[in-house]
Amino acid sequence: MRILLIEDDKRLSQLIQKVLEEEHFTVDIAHDGDAGMELALRGIYDVIIVDWMLPGRDGPAICRAIRAARLPIAILMLTARSQVEDRVAGLYSGADDYLGKPFSFDELIARVYALGRRFNVSATDAWELRVGRLVLDLQSHTARRAEKALDLTKTE
Repeated sequence: MRILLIEDDKRLSQLIQKVLEEEHFTVDIAHDGDAGMELALRGIYDVIIVDWMLPGRDGPAICRAIRAARLPIAILMLTARSQVEDRVAGLYSGADDYLGKPFSFDELIARVYALGRRFNVSATDAWELRVGRLVLDLQSHTARRAEKALDLTKTE
């Protein structure tokens, strides 16, 4: 799954990137709202994790722009603004989920997986790449040909 993280706290963004990459996600980072929105509107991401308070454009403005462009991207707002009014405003701006800081990395990972499932047409197809009879399973990191498992440790 390809994720865009829009977070201005560089230390936190690197930590989130490391945790998500350990789950085998591909993660790109933008540290301000304008750069984040430019990347988001390319439409190449499955999930966007966006902070509310960013230099330049804020998180809700990015959500509204993505929704106006009708891009089928899941958006998780990850922010210190965690009052009920903030969560409601974030969801109304176009976010699909909302997680307040501080947060648990386990919960963040679970929410990213849930958003990925929700926004893919078929959960199985989303995790598999097929070329003829060869199937690469991106979730289990295995390969099979004609339903027979392949040993990927051999380098011959």
